[in-house]
Amino acid sequence: MIKYLGSKRRLVPALSAIADAAGVRSAVDLFTGTTRVAQAFKSVGAHVTAVDTARYAHTFARCYIETDARSVDTAALASVLAGLDALPGRAGYVTDVFCQQSRFFQPENGARIDAIRDAIARDWAGSDLEPILLTSLIEAADRVDSTTGVQMAYVKQWADRAQQPLRLRVPELLAGHGVALFGDAVAIAPTLPAVDLAYLDPPYNQHRYTANYHVWETLVAWDAPEHYGVACKRTDLRDDPTTRSVFNAKREMPAALKGVIESLDARLLVVSFSNEGWVDIEELRQWCATRGHVEIIAFDSKRYVGAQIGVYNPQGERVGEPTHMRNTEYLVLSGDRRLVDRSASAIATSAAGTTHIAG
Repeated sequence: MIKYLGSKRRLVPALSAIADAAGVRSAVDLFTGTTRVAQAFKSVGAHVTAVDTARYAHTFARCYIETDARSVDTAALASVLAGLDALPGRAGYVTDVFCQQSRFFQPENGARIDAIRDAIARDWAGSDLEPILLTSLIEAADRVDSTTGVQMAYVKQWADRAQQPLRLRVPELLAGHGVALFGDAVAIAPTLPAVDLAYLDPPYNQHRYTANYHVWETLVAWDAPEHYGVACKRTDLRDDPTTRSVFNAKREMPAALKGVIESLDARLLVVSFSNEGWVDIEELRQWCATRGHVEIIAFDSKRYVGAQIGVYNPQGERVGEPTHMRNTEYLVLSGDRRLVDRSASAIATSAAGTTHIAG
């Protein structure tokens, strides 16, 4: 799994416990990102619908959620990846833009990324293997990048991992069924069928994931976009209003989240949120209370690494210090009282360091 701002790695045991305790057989993950949570739901036997507006996230969802591991010839997949992994490097867009004009990868790895991505586009575009191969490439590139975990900038000195050669691996596919949907949560939520569990992990601030991970967006789109700034971000992220989400706008985000909560048909709703977000936890409780009983579980957490190392300007110069190193993550559960109580109790036995805020 790639390094990811907002990753719910620590919450996965709790979310898995919720799905298990609630007997979930259908679930939706409306802001799926890396699909870490959607995979947890799929692992307990649920049919999962994974939704996101980022192209790379949709690719992950097609790989890990939509693909049934039982339908994949693993030997053939390994053979294809071995062939791609053996390709000699051939410098192209990635080498030029992300190794020479910026410094996300060593040029040798950049040239191999170029060669592998060209081969996927030439030989596997539109096939069932395409999202699996792209996922393998993105994960391989993530293991040799030179960032703190987001692509708003790269580090001044090469990260140790950047010195390692890029290597493709077979993704750990899951048995079971699911659906990957590419689109905006506000538009998609009202169209979804009834599910046992709906999970929401909306963006908390103005930073767009497509900008934070613009390199992955370009690897999936493979469209050699014009770019701007030191980080060589795609110009469509700056110029195209359709790349902007209402969830990254402070004035608009609360109403959008409230609307999504109201539009979902789910026996159990779980909203993940942070005390650094634009909605007060008590306000979020009130919105969820329209669906039934509410319980809130708080998790003390480290802030992501980019927030711990300081504030930097576009030139890479340190211009500010972090104000705090920890924050509070919440899981807000709502629905039938018995179902919510059973799910909240399951969290208590699955995750340490939690605080139960009474419903």
